[in-house]
Amino acid sequence: MINLEVNINQLFPQLVKWRRHFHQYPELSFQEIHTAESIKKHLSDLGLVVKKHVGGGGVTGFLQGGKPGPTIALRADMDALPIQDEKKCDYHSRVPGVMHACGHDGHMAMLMGTASILTSVKKELSGNVLFLFQHAEEQLPGGAIQMIEDGVLDDVDLIYGIHLWTPLPSGVIGVCEGEMMAGTDSFEIEIMGKGGHGGLPHEAVDAVVVAAHVTVNLQTLISRYTDPLQAGVISIGTVVGGQGFNVIAERCKLTGTTRSFSRSMRSEILSKMELVIKHTCEMYGATYRFSFIEGYPPVVNHLQEARQVAKSASKIFEQKQIWELRPVMAAEDFSYYLQIKKGSYIFIGAGMKNESANQPHHHPQFDFDEQAMKTGVKLFCQIVLDHLKSGMNPSIE
Repeated sequence: MINLEVNINQLFPQLVKWRRHFHQYPELSFQEIHTAESIKKHLSDLGLVVKKHVGGGGVTGFLQGGKPGPTIALRADMDALPIQDEKKCDYHSRVPGVMHACGHDGHMAMLMGTASILTSVKKELSGNVLFLFQHAEEQLPGGAIQMIEDGVLDDVDLIYGIHLWTPLPSGVIGVCEGEMMAGTDSFEIEIMGKGGHGGLPHEAVDAVVVAAHVTVNLQTLISRYTDPLQAGVISIGTVVGGQGFNVIAERCKLTGTTRSFSRSMRSEILSKMELVIKHTCEMYGATYRFSFIEGYPPVVNHLQEARQVAKSASKIFEQKQIWELRPVMAAEDFSYYLQIKKGSYIFIGAGMKNESANQPHHHPQFDFDEQAMKTGVKLFCQIVLDHLKSGMNPSIE
């Protein structure tokens, strides 16, 4: 019989070592070469059946249990972000302009540790485990869809993923039934006016002023022109225009993102954005170009599998650690897996004990409480054991 607490405590120094190595040597989306090689070596040393270049850059390790049964996939993402690490610590990123600012380094360490523990009890498992290390979660088209197209889910019955989440206190297990994370899209708006002298605005059409009105008017779409019971977000991320302090800009470019939980809301936002941009530009005598790139769909957990997460967690954690969460407007390409297979995505609280050090995800000083990795490994293992110790799962048909 495995003692998860003892095993994880013994493994924890190695989890920290793995995580800090990945943190010091991050790699961007579609460039996770050395990261993938480190993972492959660990999985191979465990005796798993390893595949590299899955979907282009992913790595999988297949653990065959001692008896026949379902196959449970566990996923971690591998890529870092194009952000300069500003932390003052001995494990800060050694790669200029690149850092793990979203916890993916911890995700990899947790899944590697989970693989180590479950391999030690593989003869007791009535079924199999697929350890799925995915490239390029942070950049479209995303590694998930590429790995799916390469057949990574063909023999999988259920899939689970964990995200370390610093808005939650360290050690909390965040469970969400149904919609958990939003679908995300990006857009670009180019305003074309008429350039001119800064002192003679009446002879020009100021693209910067028109862009400002477009920005303000777009904000009213969610507050006044969509159903308040349907969640949505429109955010302008960049505004670029003008060439000189005394020159009226001929062009101005806006880029941004929209978030929603349903295809109908996504379509409504798109169509109404077009109308707002068109009429605002017409009002001031400008023209425009509008392009909209569809991104990841919403993360929608399956009801029974989300409840299984809570049930497994209740066996090994205090009830006060298990939180039922509201959906968040962040996005994740784990959504593609859940469109094909039953499963659930999970948040593990990883907020720093020192509040002043607790920065948001994608921040240049982002870090997380490494103790949270213990929680993640323990939960991953318990979920697998609950499914495969009996070899039965009522949600598998």
